[in-house]
Amino acid sequence: MSNTSAAMNTSTNGNQPKLSGPLAKASAATYEYLDDRTGLSAGLRRNLRKVFPDHWSFMLGEIALWSFVVVLLTGVFLTFFYVPSATEVVYNGSYVPLKGVMISEAYASTLNISFDVRGGLLIRQIHHWAALLFVVAIVVHLLRVFFTGAFRRPRELNWVIGVGILTLALLAGFTGYSLPDDLLSGTGLRIAGGILQSIPVVGTWGVFLLFDGEFPGTAWIPRFFVAHVLLVPGLLLALITAHLLLVFYQKHTQYPGPKRTNENVVGYPLMPVYMAKAGGFFFIVFGITTLMSALVTINPIWLYGPYMPDQVTSGAQPDWYIGWLEGALRMMPPIEWTIFGYTISWNILVPSVIMPGIVMTLLALYPFIEAWVTGDKREHNILQRPRNAPTRTGLGVMALTFYVILWANGGNDIIALAFNWSINSVTTLMRVLLFVLPPIAFVITKRICLGLQRRDRDKLLHGIETGRILRLPSGEFVEVHAPVDPDEVAVLLSKEEVLPLPMPPKRDANGVRTPGYAIKALRARMSNWWYRDDVPVVTLNELESGHHHAQEQVEIAGTYGVEPTVSEEVTAGHR
Repeated sequence: MSNTSAAMNTSTNGNQPKLSGPLAKASAATYEYLDDRTGLSAGLRRNLRKVFPDHWSFMLGEIALWSFVVVLLTGVFLTFFYVPSATEVVYNGSYVPLKGVMISEAYASTLNISFDVRGGLLIRQIHHWAALLFVVAIVVHLLRVFFTGAFRRPRELNWVIGVGILTLALLAGFTGYSLPDDLLSGTGLRIAGGILQSIPVVGTWGVFLLFDGEFPGTAWIPRFFVAHVLLVPGLLLALITAHLLLVFYQKHTQYPGPKRTNENVVGYPLMPVYMAKAGGFFFIVFGITTLMSALVTINPIWLYGPYMPDQVTSGAQPDWYIGWLEGALRMMPPIEWTIFGYTISWNILVPSVIMPGIVMTLLALYPFIEAWVTGDKREHNILQRPRNAPTRTGLGVMALTFYVILWANGGNDIIALAFNWSINSVTTLMRVLLFVLPPIAFVITKRICLGLQRRDRDKLLHGIETGRILRLPSGEFVEVHAPVDPDEVAVLLSKEEVLPLPMPPKRDANGVRTPGYAIKALRARMSNWWYRDDVPVVTLNELESGHHHAQEQVEIAGTYGVEPTVSEEVTAGHR
């Protein structure tokens, strides 16, 4: 793709003032020194003028990036005071209700950070809120990429990297959530140990490896600490770097609009516009996170008390991104089999190992699955409007519905208490909704998308309904249509004409069966299902016909000053 700056971009000219003084001389000397030894100038001139689109949705990825930076900065501060040890000590800190209680050094140090380190509680809460915001931003960013088709060729690898970042973010959140060693985090750790133990044959060995013996042991805290501050962040940094390098190399996608094609990028240059905005956005993210942390308490571990294996918190709820797994565990019926002396706990294995594994695998492979079904191998740098991909949009909403039901069931006890229902009734209701609502959501979403496609088609052909009714000399009443804005027309014309794959012949002319016929036939059927009921794009003849109709309307209602619904420029552009 080529770079094309938008008309509103700031341009340089020879009348701009030049910097002078000692600072300018020092900067010039430093630049010359580095350029002589590294050859920076050629690469900088080429790369610093790269153009990036200016759309608010691209900030979602920046929110994730800057939230991760905030997590790293605050995490460094916390490591100065946190003690990753399960050794029990007598608490003598500032929190009076726990004075004299035997607690782990990890829990004691977390209490010390919260009550005795200056600014420690604020930093702890900034760290926690930023971690939550990091996961939220990743999920919303992935949803934006999914619903607009930004994962299509040539960006399939970046999608896989994004799913990997999400997986590592969940792992980082879980390990960090467990480190305080309070009763709430210990309850989650006990669940994780049970999940690991449910894996046939190797589960018990996995628990012994993680906890260095029977649960809970004393080795898990330093191991989780190393994973949380070193291993997982290192992997996240590597994947985020690879993600940004691919984005920089492949350039951003862009939304449809005037002068935007698959061969150019319309927007602002990296320097100075985009970098200045990105730098300012970092401080906005940091400031809002700090404000939330100063006003809203999160994870008050002093209220839960230290972890005791024989106790569990009442009304305990995990962070939102783990809630759907909690809901799946609560929803699964109690089913256990014993095969060859091995007990298989399906009620734990299915919802916590098999189902999440299938979901994350399908999520990572989705770009390749869609390309295989549709047969679309073209490069795409223009984003799709969700309405123009109704099947994909329906699948996305169906998956979100599936997730929300599981997440809601993670608090089935709270729902039952709030509405004075039986918890068994709530669980049964959620089981039914899990199989009923997602397909309904798919059908409704697809019908809405198709309806929006038809509305766009009518708007393109006939203009915008104004509600102004004219009576012709013949007595006929007609409604006057206003012209569509040329920028909006460019968006309406962005819908791609894609034909489903043809059904392959069962046998060739010589009567020989087509190799791989079953797979090819399945692919053709799925392709036809994918594009079934899709509204056809507006053809040139239809566009010109609509233009002629608009001209006739203007001639009839000339006294009203009505303009054609489709201009000559639009027709020429479509041609």
